[in-house]
Amino acid sequence: MGNSRPTALITGSGRNIGRACAKELAQAGFNIVLNGSKDKDACERVADEVMTIGTDATIAMADVGDQSAVNTMVETVLKAFGRIDVLINNAADRPATGFLEMSDDDLARIMNINCYAAVWLSRAFLPGMIENGWGRIINFSGMNAQQGTGGRPHVTMSKHASWGLIKALSREFGPKGITANIISPGTIPDEETDISQSSRFQELLKKNPVGRLGTTDDIAAMVGLLCSKRGSFINGQLLQVNGGVVG
Repeated sequence: MGNSRPTALITGSGRNIGRACAKELAQAGFNIVLNGSKDKDACERVADEVMTIGTDATIAMADVGDQSAVNTMVETVLKAFGRIDVLINNAADRPATGFLEMSDDDLARIMNINCYAAVWLSRAFLPGMIENGWGRIINFSGMNAQQGTGGRPHVTMSKHASWGLIKALSREFGPKGITANIISPGTIPDEETDISQSSRFQELLKKNPVGRLGTTDDIAAMVGLLCSKRGSFINGQLLQVNGGVVG
């Protein structure tokens, strides 16, 4: 990875899984670029946590569903760090819209956020990874999207496209020291959720083979492995982190 401290960019990193990934990689010695679309205060709180760990944190606010905004963010990030070593495409939108009610604009918006953002960012940062001979690209899917949940057709479509992107990148850039994988989290309650007060979460808990629901740290641990030397042989995979739930 070279002599300088590596840098990870995490989209949607103001809370929950993105926040946990930022802290995990900071503990592994990565500088962190945090991204959000609206809540800069949340990103600033995570930046404080990262800097307390002992690495640098930069905030790059942008709506990743807007290609122009993504291009501006890329310019800012590359000017500050020169390259990105780890790209984690965590930002997502999962609105409920039936297929017959879904407009072309609805579909385009979700495809942009959930898939094309990963295309744009990968295209921007892969040259630096290639030059350095090392890189990691990690996308996120989800159990419901894999199964094709009714009422969110554009989400299912976008997440399957994101999985296809990972398979393509893993084959083309694996020989250059760059791995690409996609993580499918199980049920991960938001950080502020009290699951004891939710009948839905209590039912899901009963069905989980390990007897609990997942945490953001469970997902971050997988990200940490993928971004370490120990994870260098994991490539082109859809990794289900869900406690053994079979959908």
